[in-house]
Amino acid sequence: MLTVLLRGLPVALLTVLSLTTATPVHAAETVPLAEAVASLPRATESRDGYTREAFKHWNAGDDPADRCSTRNEVLIAEATEAPVVGPRCRLTGGTWWSYYDQTTVTSASGLDIDHMVPLAEAWDSGASAWTAQRREAYANDQGQEASLVAVTARSNRSKADQDPAQWLPPAGDVHCRYATEWTGTKLRWDLTVDDTELAALNDLAATCPDQTVTYTHAT
Repeated sequence: MLTVLLRGLPVALLTVLSLTTATPVHAAETVPLAEAVASLPRATESRDGYTREAFKHWNAGDDPADRCSTRNEVLIAEATEAPVVGPRCRLTGGTWWSYYDQTTVTSASGLDIDHMVPLAEAWDSGASAWTAQRREAYANDQGQEASLVAVTARSNRSKADQDPAQWLPPAGDVHCRYATEWTGTKLRWDLTVDDTELAALNDLAATCPDQTVTYTHAT
């Protein structure tokens, strides 16, 4: 009987029903960098209880069927010259551009996949209260391009777990981009900032008046 009734409904009404029952999708938001920084929630940071193992990575990635880990999926996506993908997702060849230090890399083994907001910093900023599943999603996030970035191992290890008050990329002309991607990642995951981090981001925003932040909220 329900099927018969639905078939008798006008097409327009069926369209309305479809729209109202669809799963909501988070729309991307774009705001000026200064406004984005101002909207970051403030809180005191705490590293109590942190271990890197609290964030499971690298997992099977966005497409488990490709047999590539998140790390290799990011490497494939960010290559400026595509590598050859062999059995078990073994990568040979390829070229990458490490924007932190403006360096061309021709071997995947010379690259780290940097968490834009490091795992320890995420823990300090709210991830300590998350479920293990949400922390895993964060650590393997490919839903926003800037969340994970392929850079030289040297630059990634220089950054370590520092925020923009403590570390910025050695290439000065990418600081605006870096501030935008850091802020967008914190907004995507509803992560907080402390006073010194906020001051540093405000200083960066002041020198990048035309910069905007585009982000989507993580589900």
